[in-house]
Amino acid sequence: MFHKIRRNFHFLLIIYTFGLMELDFTYSTDFYSINSSDFAHTCMHLLCTAGEGSFVYREKCYHIVKNDLVVIPSPNKVKNLAAHNDLQVEWFAADYKFLQNQLPSNNYSIGGSISLNQNPIISLTEEQTMHILADFHRLRSRMEDRHLMFYRELMGSLCLTMMYDIFEAHAQRDATENHTDRAGFIVKQLMSLLATGISQTEREVRYYAERLNVSPKYLSETVRRMTGHRVTSFIDRHTIPILKDYLGDERLSLTQIANRMNFSTLSYFSRYCKKQLGVSPQEYRKSKQPNG
Repeated sequence: MFHKIRRNFHFLLIIYTFGLMELDFTYSTDFYSINSSDFAHTCMHLLCTAGEGSFVYREKCYHIVKNDLVVIPSPNKVKNLAAHNDLQVEWFAADYKFLQNQLPSNNYSIGGSISLNQNPIISLTEEQTMHILADFHRLRSRMEDRHLMFYRELMGSLCLTMMYDIFEAHAQRDATENHTDRAGFIVKQLMSLLATGISQTEREVRYYAERLNVSPKYLSETVRRMTGHRVTSFIDRHTIPILKDYLGDERLSLTQIANRMNFSTLSYFSRYCKKQLGVSPQEYRKSKQPNG
């Protein structure tokens, strides 16, 4: 029998402000705190280390047992939490956009988000479980080092290590799944297009819809249904690393970068940078300088 007795919260919440970006990381062993509204903007990584439990996510019920990893980009949508008395979990959550920005454009997470949206549980081997737990504990041990000058970069590096360990396990699961239906095929074709780097110059949904011979509405609704995210979010996720690489090249002026990326005006380019990076292109460049 599952018991829905709410436990006392035993979690650590750290909020650190770096420039214009607020970085918050949370580690906890409390299963019943995962759907708090405080974590709506995060991506949750929960590992079951003993016992069993269940929850409802996107109107589907999921059951977890030892060595199950749960990856949920919208934990506030989790409900109906229930657990056996012997359930033990550890979880780590971080700002979703911050995690996205750590990844290169050709990362596994973009294509993998299709299957994770349909099933957020990854069954791990004992070795994989040890790796993920080690990642969690490294992050937990460094969360309080927010006084460090390169705290943001440090935490980003540790998060990236965790994500690649998760991708390894997820890829093994995903390799056995085939999306043969039309919707799955369209989404995978979109990911293949974006992997070529075409978003450097093409960032309109209409362009990709035409390339895939579907309407913009069909493409938008299909991607949303299959992945839980908008088409533009995937386009931006591929474009941001390209943008960062160009801004990191001091030989290129901002006008040259705007031209290479097919922005109609320099002001439009600056607005795009501010939206995606949180700072202007000039401020981003300055932050990357040794004395920035």
